[in-house]
Amino acid sequence: MIPARLAAAALAATAAFALAPAAAAQAKMDLTRYVALGDSYASGTGTGDYFDEECLRSDRAYPQLLADGLGAELTFEACSGATTADLHSEQLGSLDVDTDIVTVTIGGNDIGWSEAIRACITPLANCLDEIEDAEALVQHRLPGLLDGAYGAIEKRAPNADVYVLGYPRLFNGERTCGALRQPNVGEQVRMNEAADRLAEILQNKAEEHGFTFVDVRDAFDGHAVCDDVAYLNGLAYPAVESYHPNTAGHLNGYYPAVARVLA
Repeated sequence: MIPARLAAAALAATAAFALAPAAAAQAKMDLTRYVALGDSYASGTGTGDYFDEECLRSDRAYPQLLADGLGAELTFEACSGATTADLHSEQLGSLDVDTDIVTVTIGGNDIGWSEAIRACITPLANCLDEIEDAEALVQHRLPGLLDGAYGAIEKRAPNADVYVLGYPRLFNGERTCGALRQPNVGEQVRMNEAADRLAEILQNKAEEHGFTFVDVRDAFDGHAVCDDVAYLNGLAYPAVESYHPNTAGHLNGYYPAVARVLA
């Protein structure tokens, strides 16, 4: 015959074993479910360390930093080169009624921003036409594209808190830094002005949809391309990393900006 105290211990162990899967399931349900959407500024392109070479996703990017800080379960959908059309077709599948948090940085690839930058750093070229073309798209085309993208996020994740992160100003107004050619000072000013117009549209549309806009321009102030402590790459190799936030830009720029809003 089994002694009573051993029988009691065995019963307790059996009960604990039976409860363990239920407790684990409840813990998983209690995790904050976070989905990160967007383009290269969200994927971490520019940090130089990627676990996904196709989308240039990085554990050093702000979505992973935010997920670690929150202890959240991250679904990392952001992908280098993504447009609002790509967001619709490739990134929304992970959203559902149980999604708690969504971050999104999107729009730069819809306005020809990369083309304008390339024109500005081309020797002997004038990039003002490309900047004006980008600004025209910001004013006349981007608002409708953002309405469609934000509306789709609302529909698929109706219970989520959505945070729209913008883009930094790239330049500090200096003509050169070392051997690196920069756009001339006038072009830099115009590029920064275009970045301000982009931020204005992103904020207006985010607020129209009840989303929170996270403005990162102040976080990058004093840390532009060629500043002593730069949060942005200049002309880099591989070229795709050029004019993107580096590791410091995500750790000290994007991440604290969004973490403060969530606090």
